[in-house]
Amino acid sequence: MDRLDAAFRFQQEALSLRTERQSVIASNIAHADTPGYKARDFDFASTLAQSVQRGQRSAGTMLSTTSARHLPGQAPTASVSDLEYRIPLQSSIDGNTVEMDTERVAFADNTVHYEAGLTVMSAKIKTMLAAIQS
Repeated sequence: MDRLDAAFRFQQEALSLRTERQSVIASNIAHADTPGYKARDFDFASTLAQSVQRGQRSAGTMLSTTSARHLPGQAPTASVSDLEYRIPLQSSIDGNTVEMDTERVAFADNTVHYEAGLTVMSAKIKTMLAAIQS
C-alpha cells in the first residue's frame, strides 16, 4: 500500500492545492465589488514543493478509534496558511485590489492545470490496471 500511496502522493497533493487555489480565486472574484477587499493568492509552486518535501501538507486531525482492531487514521486539513495579498497593477478608489482580468486568467490557468493533473492521474490508474490484468 505504501508504494501505491507514494505513486499517487504528488498528484494528490497537486490536485488538492489546485482545488484550494481555485477556491481562493473564486472568493476574489466574488468580492470584486466589495470596498476595501484585498485579493489573496498563494504561490502554487513553492507550496507544492514544501508539501512534497514534508510528505504531507499538514499534521491534520487525528481520528479516534472505537476498537483496538481499527486502523489509526488521520484526516488532512484543507487550508493553505500562506495566503498572500495580491499587489494590484492599478489602484482603485475604494481600496479593492481585485482585478477581474487578472483573476479570470488565474482561474482559467488553474482550471487547465487541474484538468491536466486529472488526466495524468487517470493515465497512471489505467496503466496500473493494465499491469494488474496482464
